[in-house]
Amino acid sequence: MQIFYFSKKKILLYLSAILLILVGIVCGRCFLHSAQPTLNPIYIGDTKEKAVALMFNVDWGEEVIPEILTVLEEKEVKATFFITGRFAKKFPELVKTIAHAGHEIGNHGYSHPYPNKLNLEQNIQEIKRTEEVFNEIGIEITPLFAPPYGEHGPVVLQAAHQLAYKTIMWTLDTIDWQDPEPEVILERILPKADHGSLILMHPKECTLRALPKLIDSLRKDDYSFKTVSAII
Repeated sequence: MQIFYFSKKKILLYLSAILLILVGIVCGRCFLHSAQPTLNPIYIGDTKEKAVALMFNVDWGEEVIPEILTVLEEKEVKATFFITGRFAKKFPELVKTIAHAGHEIGNHGYSHPYPNKLNLEQNIQEIKRTEEVFNEIGIEITPLFAPPYGEHGPVVLQAAHQLAYKTIMWTLDTIDWQDPEPEVILERILPKADHGSLILMHPKECTLRALPKLIDSLRKDDYSFKTVSAII
């Protein structure tokens, strides 16, 4: 029987090499995992920086959006607009105006259904049909999905994941679809705003009236504004 003898130095070298390989494998897996969309919905952005993201879910409100864009331009704020496919198909020029103003465009499904009532394939088609509409009008869509009504059951999350989308929820909700007074919107957001907050809004008249003061108040408190993809 042949016996091999190794010096202590060689053994340490071999062990170090094995350790480096293992570390490389673990880091590689971590990188791949972080680079891929997660099944889990995202409720908040990076909390290390004092920044927030304004996000508008759009399936109606074409009469208010131009004025909202004017406020955002005057305040030098870029927002994220999650738009349904049917809205983009009906108002392509307005959607182009949003995109050309430098705002981010996300996917809000096609027909604004209740996603939890759909099966996996139906949810996939809702997202893909919206992609097709945006491709037709020549607008790039960011792979972010805001499910209608905030419904995010397992099949909804799986559909987004299969299409390489991140599912976006919100940190703070203005609940502006109930048509509250602008002061109520401010009271719902300003005291609770924090690092990484995703602030959900809709193109409503009450939101338009609250928006200038909302931006000014957050900025006065040293918050900066980012798009959703930049903050998560």
